[in-house]
Amino acid sequence: MSAIGSAGPEARVTTGRLRGRTEDGVAVFRGVPYARPPVGGLRLAAPVPPEPWDGVREAATFGPPPPQSRLLGASGGAATDGDWLTLNVWSPDLGAAGLPVLVWIHGGGYMYGWSGDPVFDGRVLARDGVVVVTFNYRLSAEGFGHFAGAPANRGLLDQVAALRWVRENIAAFGGDPDRVTVFGESAGAGSIAALLAMPRAAGLFRGAIAQSVPGLFLSAELAADIAAALAGELGLPPFAAELARLSPERLLDAGDAVADKMGGHPRWGTAAYVRTPFAPVVDGEVLPAVPWEAPARDVALVVGHTRDEYRLFMALQGDFGRITAERAATALRELAPDPGAYRAAHPGAGEERLYELVHSDWMFRMPSLRLAETHARHGRAHLYELTWPAPGMGGDALGACHGLGVPLTFGNLTAGMATLLLGQEPPPVAAELSARVRAAWTAFAASGDPGWPAYEPGDRHTWVIDTEPGTKAYPEEVSRQLWAGHAFAPLTPRARP
Repeated sequence: MSAIGSAGPEARVTTGRLRGRTEDGVAVFRGVPYARPPVGGLRLAAPVPPEPWDGVREAATFGPPPPQSRLLGASGGAATDGDWLTLNVWSPDLGAAGLPVLVWIHGGGYMYGWSGDPVFDGRVLARDGVVVVTFNYRLSAEGFGHFAGAPANRGLLDQVAALRWVRENIAAFGGDPDRVTVFGESAGAGSIAALLAMPRAAGLFRGAIAQSVPGLFLSAELAADIAAALAGELGLPPFAAELARLSPERLLDAGDAVADKMGGHPRWGTAAYVRTPFAPVVDGEVLPAVPWEAPARDVALVVGHTRDEYRLFMALQGDFGRITAERAATALRELAPDPGAYRAAHPGAGEERLYELVHSDWMFRMPSLRLAETHARHGRAHLYELTWPAPGMGGDALGACHGLGVPLTFGNLTAGMATLLLGQEPPPVAAELSARVRAAWTAFAASGDPGWPAYEPGDRHTWVIDTEPGTKAYPEEVSRQLWAGHAFAPLTPRARP
């Protein structure tokens, strides 16, 4: 039972009663605990269900962000009480029965991000007739450090705990627990790909929308090697019991130190080249295999990528006009299935273009395609590519870059990072494309059909999102053929010389 009280909307969940706020006609509940704070005896442990409370709990403000990397400008600070594992709900009608549910998993390289980012505000989507949920999960070493004595992939286990909370409680907000769709971008999409392969996530969602899936997964051996280096920064062995005595800030700083110094590490190979110490770990238990080897058969999938994924990173790093022949050769050697074939397949491409293409393909484009191809063999998958160029940064520098789909998905075109991508005054076409994307995503959440044909190996139907969206054969055929035999296996340490 749920009701609207004079002081704000109220809802009863399994642990007690909540009071939220009404904003633009939408009931909003923020900072709702879905697990106990992972501190003290619960530090570096699997999430534990939250404790009940008496009376009515105010749910007006977002919970604090979890500890996160300072390398990309985040504050890195964390609430001392560890109350990071919270979620937020936007409902268009608390009295409804059986509304479709969209559960957002944010990105951030498994090292930063939080559910309170203004671009993730769920009001616009909720007014389209769905219940929207966003949540925090543990990041960096807290969530993905592979320490002896700690469960692997704690960040993914947090996500499973949040989805269990949704299954048990979303009816109190007008949602249907049997019509839950997870959606996410970048590391959020990589998390969704992992969830599709995780036995503990089975039955918790019936649909998945994965936007720009990273292909980065670590073997347990490589993850343990990185964890040992992290513990070495602190003068400790890589045991959870030792590390859990430290403040979250010290563990965070040690992870950042490893990330900052890992470029060129002789044993870490491609992980060192892309300078990413944390990612889902194929540990054989929590995550038995990479998603292209263990697809879920009972989940409908929408998956896709942007055309110019890596341009955002090049812009942020100041790399335009600075890619030498040596840097391009290194990128091809580290990432391409066959550097010579890659060059031959792009005869008119200069060094900078090759550098951009191979990063786009390895990091996001081809893993997204591989997930669609794998899923299509066992179930139903719908593929898309976003090709509309971002108007931000003064023109055509960004192209259809990484992250562009996020403000289009939420309809928040002037919030947070959206202004970098879309400019201070987004053009009218941005609002039009956002409406189309939201219509497709909410239709998929409601019925399992986003409005274009499923991907099949013969015709490769793809929804191409541009000024005039339409369905055609997959546009990146050259890349598809180049990467057709690439395994996207978990990254492993290189042999010692």
